[in-house]
Amino acid sequence: MYTLKTEQSFDSAHFLHGYKGKCSNIHGHRWTIIAEIFSYNLMEDGQLRGMIVDFSDFKHDLKLIADNFDHALIYEKDTLKPKTLEALTEENFKLIKVEFRPTAENFSKHIFDTLMDKGYNVKSVTVYETPNNCATYTGD
Repeated sequence: MYTLKTEQSFDSAHFLHGYKGKCSNIHGHRWTIIAEIFSYNLMEDGQLRGMIVDFSDFKHDLKLIADNFDHALIYEKDTLKPKTLEALTEENFKLIKVEFRPTAENFSKHIFDTLMDKGYNVKSVTVYETPNNCATYTGD
């Protein structure tokens, strides 16, 4: 099996609604995503001969995902009061609503699924919340 691995980073804030501890408050991270794709065969013809995919395409697609979350407040759907959302929107803050609790574990699966939807054979996605703490999703 052949694998390719690339990484991207983004800075954003989040909070864990219903969590009893420090992470219930809005706080920020320098998130790092490491994505690994695989293939049992390499391209045999043309420009991509001897490759799984064009590395620049893989890097670009992961960067688009990271850039979407960069410098934003990421929050779980239905966890901010309407007045809070109205005030943050009025201030022109970048808000990203997600359907999941914004944990490293859930981000790793979300990014895995997003890359799969783009046509990649994803082996794993690891998301670092801090330099020492990460979660990895490897699929079913």
